[in-house]
Amino acid sequence: MRLRVVLVEPLYEGNVGSVARAMKNFGFSDLVLVKPCKIEDFGLAMASHARDLIEGAKVVDALEDAVAGANLVVGTTGVRGNSTNRHLRIPSLTPRDLAVRLGGTAGEVALLFGREDDGLTRDELLACDVVVTIPTGSEYPIMNLSHAAAILFYELSSVPPGDIPLASPENVARLLDHFRAALEESEYYEHKIEKTMLMLKRIFGRARLTDREVQTLRGVVRNLRWGAEHLGGDLEEGEEEEGRVQEDGEDEGLPKKS
Repeated sequence: MRLRVVLVEPLYEGNVGSVARAMKNFGFSDLVLVKPCKIEDFGLAMASHARDLIEGAKVVDALEDAVAGANLVVGTTGVRGNSTNRHLRIPSLTPRDLAVRLGGTAGEVALLFGREDDGLTRDELLACDVVVTIPTGSEYPIMNLSHAAAILFYELSSVPPGDIPLASPENVARLLDHFRAALEESEYYEHKIEKTMLMLKRIFGRARLTDREVQTLRGVVRNLRWGAEHLGGDLEEGEEEEGRVQEDGEDEGLPKKS
């Protein structure tokens, strides 16, 4: 497991320096900054012997660039959801839960930290496969950015290396596209589609899917859509030519649309 630390629009250079220092404390070095504040002498001083991480950090203007290529995108939040209506934040893992789930996997994990005043926005949370919350006291649940980062780095530093390759983000995106198409074709409640898609995204994020597992799930959904089409529905143009699922290059020889 390779960890990519992403700070989204950090406001204070001292916090950036402190996060870099915590990263080096626990053996992490890949830092990405999205539209950061100006980092000058104070930020570098707070980084201490980790100033090389700040000097070598990748600076981008958009979150999409910061997480590009990551197998798993993990968002952090200090606001816990108290009901299923707060579906953006439920279910959330603890840092230890996340470490356990990542054990034995191989791939890149992008860990997102939001702004010191407002955290991650709704759209940024929607982009996350998994949400993590540090259990804190109810009277004052919001932690300092660098303190929260240090707790997560501590837990993730104990994740044992593994050889279970996490699915590529492109394949998971295709799987989600299949599910969305199936929901739309089945006339699923339109007002529930986005919430359902988010739930599926989070389920897949927690499941540690491999590319082979994603391919199998895509095949299951494609077969269901194929069956529905032969009962009177229509697939998207061109998809009927794929027939049912093909794995390892084998065509199962199922009938095509006439």
